[in-house]
Amino acid sequence: MFSERVLSGMRPTGLLHLGHYHGVLKNWVRLQNELPCLFFVADWHALTTHYDTPECIENNVWDMVIDWLAAGVDPAQATLFIQSKVPEHAELHLLLSMSTPLGWLERVPTYKDQQETLRERDLDTYGFLGYPLLQSADILIYRATHVPVGEDQVPHIELTREVARRFNHFYGKEVNFESKALDAVKKLGSKRAKLYLDLRNRHQEHGEEAALEQARAMLSEAQNLSMADRERLFGYLEGGRKLILAEPKALLTEAAKMPGLDGQKMSKSYHNTISLREEPDMVRQKIKKMPTDPQRVRRTDPGDPEKCPVWQLHQIYSDEKQRQWVQEGCKTAGIGCIQCKEPIMDAMIRELSPMRERAAAYVDDPSLIKNLIADGCERARVLAQETMRDVRSSMGLDYS
Repeated sequence: MFSERVLSGMRPTGLLHLGHYHGVLKNWVRLQNELPCLFFVADWHALTTHYDTPECIENNVWDMVIDWLAAGVDPAQATLFIQSKVPEHAELHLLLSMSTPLGWLERVPTYKDQQETLRERDLDTYGFLGYPLLQSADILIYRATHVPVGEDQVPHIELTREVARRFNHFYGKEVNFESKALDAVKKLGSKRAKLYLDLRNRHQEHGEEAALEQARAMLSEAQNLSMADRERLFGYLEGGRKLILAEPKALLTEAAKMPGLDGQKMSKSYHNTISLREEPDMVRQKIKKMPTDPQRVRRTDPGDPEKCPVWQLHQIYSDEKQRQWVQEGCKTAGIGCIQCKEPIMDAMIRELSPMRERAAAYVDDPSLIKNLIADGCERARVLAQETMRDVRSSMGLDYS
């Protein structure tokens, strides 16, 4: 029923680093070539934890979007926008909050985890408790069918699916729905109508998922159905309700865990990052200062790559032949630590060079990025308004 669409967003944290690139942005660049994508700046989400320091958000927004573009995210292929510039997010969040059980929000694993992690901040707020539902609204407002996430974010997608299902259950009731659905069945033609009803019975009576998928495929290919009839038939398949909001699927991504300069996960909070616009001299300086195996006090001391943070970077940037060179050279003291670091420096500089070039135009002329984001916000809002028209109508809030 719903066209395939990918949605993903990031809180504005300012300049991005290689951890963001290998963990998220490389995946975005791949997805934009495969499916319609919307990528947004989650500036309202930034306020859930930094409501008392909003002055940093605006600069962080523009720095982050420039880095998206530097990494290869293409506004000609994907829609880039800012959450707060599409106020329908807030309206849907409010309406969903009316029927979302409190316990659903309290059981989201990251709710208590973040309260523990960010102990220095007062997070006993309505906004922080409700941020998972705002995430759901972000997804549902565009009827996104796929959301790229890591394993830790899967519970958020499950919550979104439950919220959509509950909303459709309450508000997908249409007067004379069954008779309208049966009228729509006739428009399939006698042969397809018979097959549709058979598949529906097999799914509802025996729980046959294959029958459900076959019926969905048949409806997707049917040429002579109006949008309203198509929606009714999709809803009738699953129990007699019109589907207003799409239940998204988690698109599990293989996110490379980018190590920082100290061997921990690369993170601004650990001060161990290489930014996407890092100058070559600074890359070399930072890599040269990286700690190595503490057993290698002198150049002639053998070491163990498994105990060295630099080895973790070789796992990402070096091929098998070069990794063998590192293993042998380190364990026999055949190479020094600076020699071991040289290929990493060169590989990082090669990776970052085109990013700095792409970013330069937007840094030199900020109006370029503001114009493309304005266009993206306009395109996103058209989609959001379509959803909200259906939501208001189904809830009896369409008074026109």
